[in-house]
Amino acid sequence: MKKVNILLATLVVLLGVGLMLLNTDSAQQVQRVVMGVLSPFLRTGSAVQQGIGAMGQGLKSLDELEADNRRLERENKELRATNAILRDMEAENNKLRAAMDYRERSIFRLVPAQVISRDATSWWNNVLVNRGFEDGVDDGLQGGVPMTVITDQGLVGKVMTAGKNDAKVMLITDENCKVGAYIEGTQEKGIVSGLRVQEGGSPALQMNFLTKNANLQPGQKVYSQGVGAVFPSGLLIGTVKSFKPRELDGQAILEPAVDFSTLADVFVIAGTK
Repeated sequence: MKKVNILLATLVVLLGVGLMLLNTDSAQQVQRVVMGVLSPFLRTGSAVQQGIGAMGQGLKSLDELEADNRRLERENKELRATNAILRDMEAENNKLRAAMDYRERSIFRLVPAQVISRDATSWWNNVLVNRGFEDGVDDGLQGGVPMTVITDQGLVGKVMTAGKNDAKVMLITDENCKVGAYIEGTQEKGIVSGLRVQEGGSPALQMNFLTKNANLQPGQKVYSQGVGAVFPSGLLIGTVKSFKPRELDGQAILEPAVDFSTLADVFVIAGTK
């Protein structure tokens, strides 16, 4: 290959010298011949150059496409995040609308309140709400009856202590909260109280003092009976999960009607309309 290059270089030098020795007409004729021979190669070189230029433009277009793709992915993520927020807002609005509708339909005079504090050590026992005696909330410590707290789903608990602008509420999932109750479609009555929750578990209720041969089915609803003048009658407490006879009575395990893990908006019953 090196010998061929040397030979070509020698020929080019000799050709150049010959052209200088020739007269003008002869030199022009030789130039035409040489250009005729070289033109295909020159055209090929030009085509290659154009191809390289087009390839460069193509590469630039790929960069632009990648940039557009990244932009579209970013916009897509933003849209998904926005849609998630809107869905959450819609769900919250629907929940609040249902609660307000319940307030309008209820036979009770209801004071709306929000849960503002929960203690991790007593998560299933009590909560603090943002209504107190200035809002008409009564804890019964002055000789009255502690007010009942509910949601549109069912019974939540009762007011333990009322401050000026807040009140502590004992939940029905507390072992110390006792509610007289009955089971729909039966003559069964008993006392509902909280069941001790294992660490990491969900709250449950127990209903004691049922008859040993009570024929209970999962899903049957349990309502407050209204005895003791604390809780009004007919408030949904939960549904039967299981039943077992004991030596002296029968016991049912209940699923609370209220989702206490996400408890946020409640009503305090301040009387009847």
